[in-house]
Amino acid sequence: MVELTPFAHRVQLISGLVAALIVLAILIVSPGIDKQALSSLEKIQKRGYINILTLNSATTYYRDIDGPNGFEYQLANWFAESIGVYPRFITVQNFNELYPELLFGTGDIVAAGLSGDESEFSRSVAYSPHYYEVSNQVLYRKFRADRPKKVIDLIGGSLKVVSGTAHVRLLSELSAQFPRLTWTEVNDIATEELIEQVETGDTDYIVADSHEIALQRRYFPELRIAFEIGEPRRLRWAYNFSDDDSLKNVIDAFFTTIEKDGRLEQLIHRYYSHVARFNYSDIRTFTQRIESHLPRYEALFKREAESVGLDWRLLAAIGYQESLWVERAKSPTGVRGLMMLTQATAKQMKVKNRLDAAESIRGGAKYIARVLKRVPEEVPEPDRTWFALAAYNVGLGHVEDARIITESRGGDPNRWIDVKQNLPLLARKKWYKKTRYGYARGWEPVKYVENIRQYYEYLTGFETRAIRENGEIKQPQEIAPLAPSL
Repeated sequence: MVELTPFAHRVQLISGLVAALIVLAILIVSPGIDKQALSSLEKIQKRGYINILTLNSATTYYRDIDGPNGFEYQLANWFAESIGVYPRFITVQNFNELYPELLFGTGDIVAAGLSGDESEFSRSVAYSPHYYEVSNQVLYRKFRADRPKKVIDLIGGSLKVVSGTAHVRLLSELSAQFPRLTWTEVNDIATEELIEQVETGDTDYIVADSHEIALQRRYFPELRIAFEIGEPRRLRWAYNFSDDDSLKNVIDAFFTTIEKDGRLEQLIHRYYSHVARFNYSDIRTFTQRIESHLPRYEALFKREAESVGLDWRLLAAIGYQESLWVERAKSPTGVRGLMMLTQATAKQMKVKNRLDAAESIRGGAKYIARVLKRVPEEVPEPDRTWFALAAYNVGLGHVEDARIITESRGGDPNRWIDVKQNLPLLARKKWYKKTRYGYARGWEPVKYVENIRQYYEYLTGFETRAIRENGEIKQPQEIAPLAPSL
């Protein structure tokens, strides 16, 4: 045994104290053994927001007349609310950027219609319970000589898919069985534009998700589904693996809850249920509605149109386009009534009951009049009216974006004939990424305006003929001159 001197003893005591302090410091600063270390969920709650990675598209996240919208947008808002934070949406430009941005970027969750079958990164992340099932569909235009019925029929034609999606992997697997099968992967455009390319003949076929095709086909009636390939896929959210299960637990609980309380089913119905397809070319249907439905509402259209300085036939044409003059109409997106007002618009126009025809028509008249006043003063009539109708459908911000694009391409931003050529560009990534309000289904307001013009002109002619047939002396109501058919 070695006996220590008093000095040596003091040194030993000091050394022991220093060592103890060092150990204590390690215990305090080391996250690996800190019992108070924050879980992945607590970190999100402490910062007050959750980063949601998504795409700017019709099935995920976009801006419409009332602001941000989309299936994934609504779903993510519910989840953020359930954990007491607000959602911070981060849109990436291309589908194949989603996984890398989640793994190496700032995302907490990817809400963009993933299934886990997309890429080599799929195995590096965790997934939520599935919330929707889709199939892989082949789309073509009906005027092709032969309808493709199986994969071998696609050989020799031009086939496109979005890069990084599960469809690429599916086609790669099929190529082992069909070596002559070829396709083009596109990275700079989204599915909506691919669908449009089938309509215009720029490609023969595409492979896309069934819900994406369902949302767009109603605007392109000549497109057809050829067949489905592969097994149906279940859509899920993706998130990073963690040392704890805190985020997993709340995500799993959230999907269980909204499935049980019916909110998930309601959301799916709102965005993806079948939308009645009206045959706008069938003038007989319109004539029948003029005789069977319009008499109930004609006085209301005239009264409310006069109160805001509109032509009543224009207001009636909007009502027919919106609901076919059905006062209790309801769409999957939640708009209701004869003028199909959203809740936000109804509140602004002080409409208490959207299903009451008088209130709905009054609200629609006041709203279109308000939009008309907001159209820039330099836009003359009748273009001013067409711009207002487009804004009534898609929002004035998107119309202004289209006017800016029109001017940049050498067109006249004050002429509908020029702007309507550029509105569809708002669905193309090359263009909407440069705009203030982002993605919009730009072809929809074009069809919307042209349909209303057709109904308006027909109502005018119908009234004129009725006056002549009745032998009345009075002349039909004076109307603003219409632009020639564009």
